[in-house]
Amino acid sequence: MIDIDGSYLEGGGQILRTSVALSCVTGKPVRVFSIRANRPQPGLKAQHLQSIKAAAKLCNAKVSGLFLGSEKIEFVPGEIQGGSLSINVGTAGSIGLVLQTLMIPAIHAKKPVELHITGGTDVSWSPSVGFIQHVKLPLLEKMGYSGRLALEKRGYYPKGGGRIAMVIEPGRLREINLTEQGKPECVHGISHASQNLKKASVAERQAKAARDIVFKRFELSPDIEKQYCDTLCAGSGMDLWIKTSNTVMGSTSLGKPGKRAELVGREAAEFLVKQFDSGACVDEHMGDQIIPYMALAGKSCITVPEITGHIKTNIWVTERFLRVKFEIEKIRACYAIRCRSL
Repeated sequence: MIDIDGSYLEGGGQILRTSVALSCVTGKPVRVFSIRANRPQPGLKAQHLQSIKAAAKLCNAKVSGLFLGSEKIEFVPGEIQGGSLSINVGTAGSIGLVLQTLMIPAIHAKKPVELHITGGTDVSWSPSVGFIQHVKLPLLEKMGYSGRLALEKRGYYPKGGGRIAMVIEPGRLREINLTEQGKPECVHGISHASQNLKKASVAERQAKAARDIVFKRFELSPDIEKQYCDTLCAGSGMDLWIKTSNTVMGSTSLGKPGKRAELVGREAAEFLVKQFDSGACVDEHMGDQIIPYMALAGKSCITVPEITGHIKTNIWVTERFLRVKFEIEKIRACYAIRCRSL
């Protein structure tokens, strides 16, 4: 059994999600202890609990320690079967974080995996559904990943109630080499808000603030879709992404009470510009999420704007499960991350 210290480096739920996902794939049992030990509320939260339960169903695993607040679990995987899973995270627990756990083992299933998940679609400190649709999946498709994600209903913090449906086909990952950005081709975005914010033109104001910054930097007129949604509680946000001849990079910003719509748009645009101007091919949020996929492909190279705690953490966990070695090298204003098989 592989022992993983859940308080190591970044010390958040990412250690747990990657450990469980790679346990499913490799068939190696794992014990994760000191889960989120340095967080204000240590242990398993609802989204972690539901992620592990779903992963256990996916591969017929035996699990102990599955309860809210638990700081230790043992996960003994079986064979990854596939099929349909319905998951209710509860309130605004992040759907994006649940998908982080399930998307990795799903491609190793015997048959397609169909996921129906209810929870938060746009939640702080987690990938939005829009980011997964328009940034993560297009990059993974370059590696041979096949997944289709549909947003059925948005769910904001704190009530959630959002829904997605996703189908993931079994397949084999191939290596990726993303070291040259290529020429910017287009910028797209989705500026969204709850229906009760329509009179205040929140979606339009977010979009305009982002558009002005993007056009000034790239001289590209961004195509930003404006959406008002029926939701259980008020909320807003923006997903923004740039496509080049070689890659796609993205950013997300969320609204909250007292935060002006213009600031939401500016944050999304300024972060996207910063990521692109680093010269990297993969934005820093995707940088840590792609690490396990690189390792499963056996050999790959990407460039990222900076080496975050999340990236270091995912490299550490991944190297515990797979016979790979990651190497980091500073290249101009960004960093190259190379993975090779041992």
